[in-house]
Amino acid sequence: MILIVGGAGYIGSHMNKLLNRSGYRTVVFDNLVYGSREFVKWGEFVLGDLADKDQIRLCFRKYPIDVVMHFSAFAYVGQSVTDPARYYLNNVANTLNLLEAMREEGDVRHFIFSSSCATYGIPEGIPITEDHPQKPVNPYGRSKLMIEEILKDYDKAYGIKHVSLRYFNAAGADPEGDIGERHSPETHLIPLTIYAALGINEDVKIFGTDYSTRDGTCIRDYIHVTDLADAHFRAMEYLKTREESDSFNLGNGNGYSVREIIETVKRISKRDFEVVEAERRDGDPPVLVGSSRKATEILGWRPQYADIETIVETAYRWHSKTT
Repeated sequence: MILIVGGAGYIGSHMNKLLNRSGYRTVVFDNLVYGSREFVKWGEFVLGDLADKDQIRLCFRKYPIDVVMHFSAFAYVGQSVTDPARYYLNNVANTLNLLEAMREEGDVRHFIFSSSCATYGIPEGIPITEDHPQKPVNPYGRSKLMIEEILKDYDKAYGIKHVSLRYFNAAGADPEGDIGERHSPETHLIPLTIYAALGINEDVKIFGTDYSTRDGTCIRDYIHVTDLADAHFRAMEYLKTREESDSFNLGNGNGYSVREIIETVKRISKRDFEVVEAERRDGDPPVLVGSSRKATEILGWRPQYADIETIVETAYRWHSKTT
């Protein structure tokens, strides 16, 4: 049985659907701070918090868990700067609670970790590969890197094998429309642009138009959430067969600018809306694009929803029917 911690959230819920469609039994452990109970449409559900060690232990005692997938980190970069304690407590201390429960209660040896390209910090070269120096520039990225280092120690000392998946900008929604992206507050560009198209927001803002990019706006690597789930699935199969810990980048290898995203939403929605140009935000690199060559070669993973039209179209369909 597979434990999906944070399985009521955006990526975790898509993972839960894929696992159940593939014949696996799952249990979702989530405190619903950022997750949605209605997204848990498959498997078992446990309302619990990683800060409560007893709740975690009870979960391992009740269910025959043999794999843990961890999606329950806080992920607002700006908030991590203004309130780092919250991020270190949840993303680091609470993950240690989970790892200890794995070790003490169930002797579970396989751990899939939702990491982030934020562990790299400001890129020294594009595309970013796994051997790029990891120099995070905010508490969120540092919290992810801390867990990556802890996992290496737990592998060496206790034999807990892990895969850390460092991905770039998760986007899109389930192609069948069962689940999608819902954050409060919402900070991601694609849903914010869709909200402008739907008239929910008055406008969409571009933060910086004078970058050294093809149109002056930041370029990012967007990856469909269903492709992310597929990568986690392949990482689990890899651990089961190889019993070797490793780390992989997950991205499309193609970057799209802020203006290109906005134009794609306008084209798909057939709606116009106001675009406001604003000042740069501190710490925004001009370009963030990842190399997924290692994941392709070792995991056999290739994005199936790689083009930006498909990514935006699935997101637009989801938001159109739910907002």
